[in-house]
Amino acid sequence: MKKVLTYGTFDILHFGHINILKRARELGDHLTVGLSTDEFNALKNKKSYHSFENRKLILESIRYVDHVIPEKNWDQKVRDVILNDIDIFVMGDDWKGQFDHLKEYCQVIYLPRTVGVSTTKIKKELAAVSFA
Repeated sequence: MKKVLTYGTFDILHFGHINILKRARELGDHLTVGLSTDEFNALKNKKSYHSFENRKLILESIRYVDHVIPEKNWDQKVRDVILNDIDIFVMGDDWKGQFDHLKEYCQVIYLPRTVGVSTTKIKKELAAVSFA
């Protein structure tokens, strides 16, 4: 069985998220998602609309996702790859080169992001909308 691992916050889920999860899962037989905890997001100066538990529930409901693990810090990736017997590590190409150190443990693939959508863009557009 070929195992794939990716990471993310997956807040305000959109079709770009679904695309990367689908493409990651197509690379193997099992997809594990490292989901950033609320505490880790705070360290990254990120604020999620949904709590970790709610984002985890949403991810677990997606047919491409087989397993969700908490991402608590930047340094856990090597350990996660080893402990979960990962064959392929996948991230969006906006992270290109950032995880090449994992090539010692598994194949590293940077997938193109879905053009025209991002959580940041959605949040900015929603903030600009008047609901009066």
